[in-house]
Amino acid sequence: MPTYNRADLAFERGEGAWLWTTDGRRFLDFGSGIATTSVGHAHPHLVKTIQEQAAQVMHVSNLYRVPQAERLAARLVESSFADSVFFCNSGAEANEGMMKAVRKYHAENGHPEKFGFLCFEGAFHGRTLATLAATGNPKYLAGFGPVVEGYRHLPFGNMNAVRDAIDGSTAAIMIEPIQGEGGVRPADLRFLQELRAVCDEYGILLALDEVQTGMGRSGKLWAHQWAGIEPDVMSSAKGIGGGFPLGAILAKEKVAKHLVPGTHGTTYGGNPLACAAGNAVLDVVLAPGFLDNVDRVARHLWRGLQDLAARNPEVASGVRGAGLLVGLQLVPAVSNAEMQAAAVEEGLLTVAAGQNVLRLAPPLIITEAEADEALARLERAAQRMAATLKAPAK
Repeated sequence: MPTYNRADLAFERGEGAWLWTTDGRRFLDFGSGIATTSVGHAHPHLVKTIQEQAAQVMHVSNLYRVPQAERLAARLVESSFADSVFFCNSGAEANEGMMKAVRKYHAENGHPEKFGFLCFEGAFHGRTLATLAATGNPKYLAGFGPVVEGYRHLPFGNMNAVRDAIDGSTAAIMIEPIQGEGGVRPADLRFLQELRAVCDEYGILLALDEVQTGMGRSGKLWAHQWAGIEPDVMSSAKGIGGGFPLGAILAKEKVAKHLVPGTHGTTYGGNPLACAAGNAVLDVVLAPGFLDNVDRVARHLWRGLQDLAARNPEVASGVRGAGLLVGLQLVPAVSNAEMQAAAVEEGLLTVAAGQNVLRLAPPLIITEAEADEALARLERAAQRMAATLKAPAK
C-alpha cells in the first residue's frame, strides 16, 4: 500500500553502526530504525541467541508458560519501579494496554468516571485509533472518523495548565520524558517531578511512554530515572528487542492486579523468540559500565553538535534532546527533509522530527570515533545546504 515515502535505499547487511546497500554503498546509521536497533546491527550475542531460540521453539501462545518471558519480566522488574510486566509486540500496543490498565484501575477502585488522559502538544503515542487520540496531531487524525473520547492536550512543560485541566474525569497524566517525533524535546526534570507530585495529590496515575526513550537511550535504563521519580505504569518497545518486535507494559502491583484473565491479551506477545531477544539485549545493556559509556559518548556527541551549529548558523540554530536521542534544530530556510537528504549524500542516516529538527538516534554501542565520523559527515551536509542557500536563483 502507498503508506510510506521510502528512500531509494535497500540494505542487505549491517554491522554495529554501519549498513551496506545492495549496490555496495556504506552508511553510518544514526537513525537505528527509529531508535530501535539499540545494540547495533548483527550484534553477535543477539544474533546467536535468536538463532538458537529459533531452532528450538518460536511460538506457543500465552495458553502456556513461557520461561523466556518469565525471565525477562523478572529482570525488568528488578531493574525498574515495576512489580510485573505484560509483553506485546509494539509501542502502540504497549500504549493501548497501558491506557486500558489505567482505566481498569479506576473502574475497579469505584471510579469508572475517571477515564480521561491529560496528554501534551507534540506527543506521539502510536497509530491505532486510541493512540492517535492520545497523540492529538490533526494531520494523523484526519479521515479516521470520530476521535476516541477522553484525551486532552496541554502545552508541554506548563504545570499551571496541568493543574487547571485536572477534573473529576481525569484518570492519568500521560507523557514521554523526551518527545521524539514531536521535535526531540526533553521534559524538564522538575516538570516530571511536579507531575509525580500532582498525581499523588489528586489520586491519579502517572503513565510514562518510554517507547523511544527507554532501554538505555538517555544514558540511564529509563529516562525518568534522571528525575528521580517513579511512574505507576510505563510502556516500552523499540530498543527493548534490539530490532526484533517486542513491546512491554511495566506496572506497579496496584495497577497490574486488575488485569485478570479475560481483560487483556495478545497472540504473539511475549513469545519465546521475542523474549529471548529481549534477554540478550538486557545482557548487553546491563553489563557493567555500558550505560556509563552511553552517557559519555552522548555528551561527546552533544558537544560536537553544539560546535557544528555554532559553525553553521545559516543552517542550524541549536541542539536539543538527551542522551543518544538528540536533535539538530534547523533554521526555517532549511527543512529537515532537505538536511536529511544532504546527510544521505554524505553516507549518514538520520530521522526527521517535528519542529524542523533533524533527529539523531544511533545504536547505543557507538564509539566516540563513530560519533566524530557522524559529525564530520553532518558538517559536510551542512556545508552542502549552505552552498545551496547561497546559490543564485535560476
